[in-house]
Amino acid sequence: MFQIRKGYDSESKTFRLPVELIEKLNILATQNKLSLNQLVIQCLNYAVDNLKPDAEYQTMSDKSGN
Repeated sequence: MFQIRKGYDSESKTFRLPVELIEKLNILATQNKLSLNQLVIQCLNYAVDNLKPDAEYQTMSDKSGN
């Protein structure tokens, strides 16, 4: 049976972003024929994957004291 896949599990979240940033992201998404959502996911993945070692954050278990 044919089944459409999303490619990844997702969850809806709401974020407040500066208007100027949204405008830049919309332009980039349009220029690259991507949805704004796809572009934001790519940007966030890149940012997380390329954190400087001294800027890494504690894991959730570290924060909770476990």
